[in-house]
Amino acid sequence: MRLQSRLIGGVVATAMLTQLAACGTLFYPDRRGQIEGRIDPVIVALDAIGLLFYVIPGLIAFGIDFATGAIYLPDGQTAQVDPQHLREAIGADGRIDRTQLKALILRETGRALPLDDPRLLEHSGSLQQLAAYGLEPRA
Repeated sequence: MRLQSRLIGGVVATAMLTQLAACGTLFYPDRRGQIEGRIDPVIVALDAIGLLFYVIPGLIAFGIDFATGAIYLPDGQTAQVDPQHLREAIGADGRIDRTQLKALILRETGRALPLDDPRLLEHSGSLQQLAAYGLEPRA
């Protein structure tokens, strides 16, 4: 009886450890925040292994990976916009006009970004952050 409970405990612990390691959010934290792209088959396979052991943890792993964007492969492309051109998107009151910013990014990089997506995270900077990068505030 004692051997049977240890065996069951070992199987459960292994399954839970495998499920925790199968989450793409843990493997690729740099992929978080992606909205779309090609799905990484390795992450899908690892999340599917979780479905074999337990349905609920497997579904949670899929849900977390899709919600964070870690399940998508990165494009491998980077694009930059000249900071001087970014002034076109700033209004007279110092606020950013999203439509002008979207048009500017499309013109400069050739990529249309979903700036109206509700999952888009927007952060405000501070004067200390600008100073840390050697920039001075101008609007």
